[in-house]
Amino acid sequence: MESKKPGKQGTKGAKQIVEENKATLKFYLYMISGSAVAYFLLQLIFGSLSSWGTITLTVISLLAQIASYKFMEMMSRPNITETGQVLDAGTDLNMEGGIAEHVKDVIILTSGTMLLSIFSHYFWWALLFAPLRALYMLWGSVIQPWLQQKDEKPEQVDDKKQKKLERRMKRTNVR
Repeated sequence: MESKKPGKQGTKGAKQIVEENKATLKFYLYMISGSAVAYFLLQLIFGSLSSWGTITLTVISLLAQIASYKFMEMMSRPNITETGQVLDAGTDLNMEGGIAEHVKDVIILTSGTMLLSIFSHYFWWALLFAPLRALYMLWGSVIQPWLQQKDEKPEQVDDKKQKKLERRMKRTNVR
């Protein structure tokens, strides 16, 4: 049995990151495929894929899922030599706080929304959580700090300090 020591978390090797990225991509591909197949099969059974609004939202969801998956695939693409040595593992898709975490959330949201919309078309409103969350993150990390930053003006230097600085500058220039 392996005991964990408190303190610094161990780092992953490049090969481990590559293998975990492959497993993560496989999981999300299965999630996208499974939700799409289940959605279309149940839509065929219940026959509720009739309005243009439903078709449009389905296409938007599928495009968002495919674009998110392709983005994660591109982020995690490793650089491997001909001998099989990993030069660059790509971005770790399982890193906490990374962009991949938000991309995975988009896939989960759209897959869940598609499946829930089978039972009621009102579940399509859940797709609004993605842009609302993006606006919230933009507000918290960019807009609010920008609005709250103080107008930083250079400090006013009094005459005594100014003369002292000038004498120092003269001494350093003479040498």
